[in-house]
Amino acid sequence: MAGDSHHPERAAVAALSDSFVAGLREWIKIPSIGVDPAHHADVRRSAEWLADQLRADGWPEIAIWDRGPALPAVYACWPAADPGAPTVLVYGHHDVQPVDPVERWHHPPFEPVTSGDELYGRGASDDKGQVAMHLLAVKAHLAATGQNAPSVTLKLFIEGEEESGSPHLRKLLQDHADDLVCDLVVFTDTALHERDAPTVNTGQRGVLGGEITFLGGTDDVHSGRAGGAIPNPATALAKLVAALHDEEGRIQLPGFYDDVREPSARERKDYAELPFDEQKWLAHNGGGAQALSGEPGYTTLERIWVRPTAEINGLSSGYTGPGLKTIIPASATAKISFRLVPDQLPEKVADQLKEFVAKHTPPGIRAEISFRGDGVPPYAISPDDPANATVKEAMELAFDQPVRFARAGGSGPAAVLQAWLGVPLVYLGATLPDDRVHAPNERVVVPLLLKGAEGAAHLWRMLPERLTR
Repeated sequence: MAGDSHHPERAAVAALSDSFVAGLREWIKIPSIGVDPAHHADVRRSAEWLADQLRADGWPEIAIWDRGPALPAVYACWPAADPGAPTVLVYGHHDVQPVDPVERWHHPPFEPVTSGDELYGRGASDDKGQVAMHLLAVKAHLAATGQNAPSVTLKLFIEGEEESGSPHLRKLLQDHADDLVCDLVVFTDTALHERDAPTVNTGQRGVLGGEITFLGGTDDVHSGRAGGAIPNPATALAKLVAALHDEEGRIQLPGFYDDVREPSARERKDYAELPFDEQKWLAHNGGGAQALSGEPGYTTLERIWVRPTAEINGLSSGYTGPGLKTIIPASATAKISFRLVPDQLPEKVADQLKEFVAKHTPPGIRAEISFRGDGVPPYAISPDDPANATVKEAMELAFDQPVRFARAGGSGPAAVLQAWLGVPLVYLGATLPDDRVHAPNERVVVPLLLKGAEGAAHLWRMLPERLTR
């Protein structure tokens, strides 16, 4: 393979690639669906599989954290030979999404299938493939350097509840604070921009979800006998939903944009230089939508990466069966979610929504607002951060081409990890946005995982000179 003599990490990854794929296939066979109580025993089996693999790889300290309400998480530590070396914590998760609708899978979701360079199966990309990628990276790093211990002290924290929104993550971080002390977090649940356009992620949007319910009377009533004489909750809620955005698509919550941090000029330049076909993206990612729309002054990538959103996720009220039932419904409900960007706080946006709803609740209607948990804060790290720059350099060595910075439109616990651990958090992943990670026929491109493993192996070698404890 070209460049092997200059990059022993690449040769080491290639030598280990067959066993890596075989191990990943075995792990995928475990249906560790954390959101389904019927599969909680499988989440434990998945944690035990990972712990066994770490023992086989030579990790000296391994534990399954299963005391308390959280589903089993796996922790491991491999101290560096140099006690003065920095400590790096790799975060990922081993629980997977449900497989519904199962009839749309081309094969059983937990019976992995290889087609060319692609490996299909639930968890192949999100996140078992990327966790396994980092295990491979450690072995390649040791083989390439000839060392018996990594150049940095490495810790793994692989939780079992990410697909459930990490409800007990803060408790795990609190209970195991001494174990998780580190100088840097590497977050591995992240993707490249495209197969031929590798990127390093610098942030994720936060999320806040909830419900707004408008209540009129206690019962549905005949629209002929009461119509025109009492308020209609469905009509009132429709007006509120219509008022959520102005004609240009800007969100109308009071003070909503006050804390929004604009991306740097360097980041916007990187986004503009990435290959991006809007119509192709719409066809593959738009769910059948016929046109693009969004906030003026921003590109599609900027709208989904660095701008906040407010979306109505569902509306329900009154009679929705076949035919017609002439009533005034007693209530109407809207499910709503916000994607947040630095420096917005979920709790502040919740207060802004309450103020907005109060302003748009007419006389005779009572509003109820509920939220799904506390929300997930957004996170972003500067492209100029030394650790971030080192990740970029390591990935450029692995991919043999320039690597640009990007962001992720989705959400994850990066901000929670960074806040609790008090150290920088960087991203290193090698999957693709079209891996269908929450849909039928999830897959991962194996050569990209191998490139990601090489990049991580370079990173462990490079960090001692770049990262101050």
